[in-house]
Amino acid sequence: MMDYQAIIDKYYPAGTKCRGIFILHSRQVADKALETARRCNLDIPLDIVEAAAMLHDIGIFLTNAPDIECHGSEHYICHGILGADLLRQEGVDEAIARVAERHTGAGLTIDDIDRQQLPLPRKDYLPETMLEKLICYADKFYSKSGTMQEKPLDKIRASMARHSTESLSRFNELHKLFK
Repeated sequence: MMDYQAIIDKYYPAGTKCRGIFILHSRQVADKALETARRCNLDIPLDIVEAAAMLHDIGIFLTNAPDIECHGSEHYICHGILGADLLRQEGVDEAIARVAERHTGAGLTIDDIDRQQLPLPRKDYLPETMLEKLICYADKFYSKSGTMQEKPLDKIRASMARHSTESLSRFNELHKLFK
């Protein structure tokens, strides 16, 4: 089993607000992903599901998102690719690094990057494996700001629709897969 906690402890110092937000959000996503994996009888080891969920947002501390106590210099949308790079440097399994890289939104396409003028390398970041899809889906139910309570489907769908009809469609496909 992978020691995801050692990686968290390395980058999120004890007693910091950022760590508290990060761990609460990650635990919520992990619990949702584990419940979904069990309910849907997914053929993914549950320890891998938990590790991927706990590490999917590992790159947020590198971003400038003061509302969630992140005081880095990078644009928040980059947290996925930054986290994936960090996980690869730590020697984490590529399957988990790809979850970090591909969980943002309901996945991102080159068209999304171009249309929204996102500061990301031009490539598709769509979840492809069942693990990537599962964590991407579970992540949509929780925010790292506000009340941090589970969001109802209508609020998730409204948020996805604000980005694009394609984003909403991708979320709806994930929901069909996991409902």
